[in-house]
Amino acid sequence: MGNEHSLLTQYDIEDVQQHVGGRFSQDEIAALYRRFCALDRNGKGYVSGDEFLSIPEFAINPLANRLLGMLEGVNFKDFVKWLAAFSSRANAEDRTRLVFAVYDVDGDGKISRSDLLTMLKDLSGGFLSDDQREEVVVQAMQQAGFTSDSLLSFADVFKVVGKQLRLQLDIPVDE
Repeated sequence: MGNEHSLLTQYDIEDVQQHVGGRFSQDEIAALYRRFCALDRNGKGYVSGDEFLSIPEFAINPLANRLLGMLEGVNFKDFVKWLAAFSSRANAEDRTRLVFAVYDVDGDGKISRSDLLTMLKDLSGGFLSDDQREEVVVQAMQQAGFTSDSLLSFADVFKVVGKQLRLQLDIPVDE
């Protein structure tokens, strides 16, 4: 699996489908495999950062560097697992776990003011000063019922955004 010259067997498809908890149909997994193979230009079995950056929508995303840190070197099975949060069959917890992982910049299992400031800087670029970003983060945390020094757990984030969070990925299956 992961090599442009290898075939995705029925067993592989079922294995991946089980790995992602049925979040994708077998046809969607096959379509994702074709896309993965197209990205894995050298047939290494994983996708490099440069290969991800060849996707125009990915390259212009203000979070591209953060996402690259999470995705670079990912194999097909884990690529599909990561994308599962975007599936129409994903639940609120799946979606929130992905967003939580993106915002937990230092990977300590909590989202701190520093994590939020880093993400806001990535998202706003030079449009906001450091003081403006600080003000936005403090106000957002206070509006959500936290102090600016709170460390947000997954449960905290889920309570605030879990039910409202929408992520979507359309997978054309008839390529």
